[in-house]
Amino acid sequence: MDNANYVGLTRQSGLMREMQAVAHNIANISTTGFRKEGVTFAEFVVAPTGSGPSLSMARADVRHISDMQGALTRTGGTFDFAIEGEGYFQIQTPGGLRLTRAGSFTPDAAGNLATPDGHLLLDSGGAPVFGPPDATAITLSPDGTLSANGRPVAQIGLVVPTDPNDLQREAGVMFRADAGVEPVEDGKIAQGFLEASNVSAIAEITRMIQVQRAYELGQTFLDREDERIRGVIQTLGR
Repeated sequence: MDNANYVGLTRQSGLMREMQAVAHNIANISTTGFRKEGVTFAEFVVAPTGSGPSLSMARADVRHISDMQGALTRTGGTFDFAIEGEGYFQIQTPGGLRLTRAGSFTPDAAGNLATPDGHLLLDSGGAPVFGPPDATAITLSPDGTLSANGRPVAQIGLVVPTDPNDLQREAGVMFRADAGVEPVEDGKIAQGFLEASNVSAIAEITRMIQVQRAYELGQTFLDREDERIRGVIQTLGR
């Protein structure tokens, strides 16, 4: 296989990964707290060997998470929280600390706030957020202070990855930051709201069409290159 085919195949492989990312985004248009994902294309250059030319190929192995704010939808739920601006909630999972923008929580049997999957919401100190089950009024201040009957009981902490490029999607609306996290200064949380997915249906469908056309053009190029090589072999074999 010559260089032209290698270049074409790496491009096709990258476009396929991008199509998968776009399809995943579209499938989660209605998922609360979902952050859309994209693929970053980069050029990979292989140094020449001997008198041969260098080889430049496209790579699309890096995925990036959009930090664009999703629309806030009023629910009126006491334990529905939406982040305004940057930041993520910290939740405790069996695999360790994870981050999320999905702010729908409910008290578990012990009174700790948890996600629908049972992962505990953590405060600024890394402890579970407790909501007294006998409280008649639970309120949340914009700075994350949770109060029961007018008395503060917890401070919900918002964090961001220490390295913005380190954020890795683990499952749905959960993310992992292996390089660590740091607190968000002046973070704001709205009670009685949920953040919708930040995916734009029109933008993603448009991108899907663009990627599909680019893939078809790439496949046409590979087919013609294959025909050219076959023709050369047949000519030389006579």
